[in-house]
Amino acid sequence: MNVPPLIVMIHGGPIAQTRNAFQLKQQYWTTRGFAVLDVNYGGSTGYGRDYRNSLNHNWGVIDVEDSINGAQNLAEMGLVDPKKLVIRGGSAGGFTTLAALTRGDTFKAGANYYGVADITALAQDTHKFEKYDMEQLVGKYPEEKELWIARSPLHAVDKITSPLIIFQGEDDRIVPKNQSIMIYEKLKAKGIPTEIHLYAGEEHGFRQAANIIHSLNRECEFYLEVLK
Repeated sequence: MNVPPLIVMIHGGPIAQTRNAFQLKQQYWTTRGFAVLDVNYGGSTGYGRDYRNSLNHNWGVIDVEDSINGAQNLAEMGLVDPKKLVIRGGSAGGFTTLAALTRGDTFKAGANYYGVADITALAQDTHKFEKYDMEQLVGKYPEEKELWIARSPLHAVDKITSPLIIFQGEDDRIVPKNQSIMIYEKLKAKGIPTEIHLYAGEEHGFRQAANIIHSLNRECEFYLEVLK
């Protein structure tokens, strides 16, 4: 029996959720032959306070483990091709995507949309609300600076072996473009197949139809090239 490749989708927030309803973002992929796993990892809202609070001090741990375990379980059940698992996410979902790629070769490719690569650098560049949010999710800064470094995908690039495609708005003030550029340059120097697309006039989340269409189509082409 032929089984499809799998796309694991990671919502942003990270304190948010993906809803059990018809969504065009999922249909785009299923109509192109991909299975989709849209993950509500530990810390997502809608499942009670304990579930939500489980992400406190565990960002980059529970979200990553849930995403990897979900993909592996589907593969073990024979529902998807274990050699064709990919992961994608934006903003905080981009962080989880990058972190998952540092945890072995479960995922054969990834797509990072304006995601966090270095938590420490972001705290210096973003507004105070985001910094406080990260202290709740990771730990106090600078008291627990080493933990911030350990959780940042940028400092674990040597563990990434899978190709990555990156999409970023030039005018993003929440997750500035240097986050995407830094991870791109490190992967490129390492020889990992990677590419970056910067969109002029876009902020945190794309609004221009041409850029949305281009990013989705190029992402799909990238997967087809990688997965052959």
